Amino acid sequence: MTRTDGKANPAGRAADGRAARKTAPLAGHASWQPAAGRADPIALLTSDEGDRLPELLPIRHARMAVSPLAFLRGSAIVMAADLASGGNSGLITQLCGDAHLFNFGVYASPERRLVFDLNDFDETFTGPFEWDVKRLAASIALAGRANGFKRKDRAAAVRFAGRRYREAMAEFAAMRELDLWYASVDVEELRRQFGDQIGKSRLARLNKAGAKARTRTSLQAYRKLTALVDGERRIVADPPLLVPVQDLLPDVGRKQLESQIQVLLDGYRDSLAEDRKRLFDAFHFVDLARKVVGVGSVGTRCWIVLLTGRDDEDPLLLQVKEAGRSVLAPAGVPSEVPEGRRVVNGQRLMQAASDIFLGWHSIPGFDGKTRDFYVRQLRDWKGGAVVEEMDPTGMRVYGGLCAWTLARAHARCGDRIAIASYLGSSDKFDQALVEFAESYADQTEADHAEFVRAIEEGRLSSEPGI
Repeated sequence: MTRTDGKANPAGRAADGRAARKTAPLAGHASWQPAAGRADPIALLTSDEGDRLPELLPIRHARMAVSPLAFLRGSAIVMAADLASGGNSGLITQLCGDAHLFNFGVYASPERRLVFDLNDFDETFTGPFEWDVKRLAASIALAGRANGFKRKDRAAAVRFAGRRYREAMAEFAAMRELDLWYASVDVEELRRQFGDQIGKSRLARLNKAGAKARTRTSLQAYRKLTALVDGERRIVADPPLLVPVQDLLPDVGRKQLESQIQVLLDGYRDSLAEDRKRLFDAFHFVDLARKVVGVGSVGTRCWIVLLTGRDDEDPLLLQVKEAGRSVLAPAGVPSEVPEGRRVVNGQRLMQAASDIFLGWHSIPGFDGKTRDFYVRQLRDWKGGAVVEEMDPTGMRVYGGLCAWTLARAHARCGDRIAIASYLGSSDKFDQALVEFAESYADQTEADHAEFVRAIEEGRLSSEPGI
């Protein structure tokens, strides 16, 4: 449907962006103070765990307890509540919902280019554009602290990210619609854009990381995660992180679960485009295992499904992951679409190119509750930066790349002209981000300390080292 809302005029959209500064001044983004009656972060986290697998929660807690940065990664619900408690720009776009440094990376496009983009959309939802930017900024500040950076170096990295986001949004605002839709960054473009800033040693590491990512394929995962058992291909156990279905349930339960997953896959097939359906039909089910993934996702139901095509050396590994309610969703408001579809829709909107096997379906569980899932390939040239090894220059460049990528995603989904006009050409927003990021890093460190204290006092279970 073409636009009929009277907002197609760029001048009018730019005026809307400037008008938003009256209610949400750029300098106002600097402030962070806990709201009166701020929800207890431990209570928020435990409320979010109610429907997760209880035997896996100690792993989640242990991973979050490692550092304030790890706590931030696992506590999207806490920051979402904090951001929602204050004012905002009112400039709405599709949000990642969890846009920290570790949720960007490289993967294969359908054209077999190695592209850089956002790669996690469990929390995707609509909201004010700055919520994603502030989560990115806070993660940069915390990563800088973890790496021992001085405050001026952390400030430089956050400021550069704000500048890259702002300037990129201005560039996207001037683009034609189709040019924006085709905009993306592959590894070759990274070399062109950042070669001078990266330096020879970092460029060599980039080349090495790209080469390593290209080895992370279904075939590589197949050889690493499976073995022949009594003449049949099976997923190898690595408990509790990877547990084959035959080790998880007795025979009757195993057959029920396998049947349930195959019903899910049949329904998932309907969410694929016609050409992808034909490709998917060339594969048949072989084995199934439960997998523990990430930090914040630990405890959700996640399965690895092994399928093969032409023969035993033609594998496809799919990840079937439970999709819960987004932490950005308004409390008490029913979901308009199944959660798996929400994740897939958000991913397709925000990514320049998405996995050809990305899809969704909902099925009733053994407890009678309908659960939503989304499906994607387990590995397809996937890789990420080693944030823990970055020096100040490396983090500044990487944070700027993430910010550019985030701006492109927001520009595709929201009013890029209004957002660019709101941000303007000064560095007020960039400077405000620096103050916010440091203040929120302080808050996260305090929340992390309370989280660790809850573990030490036995209020939360923990199983470190996994």
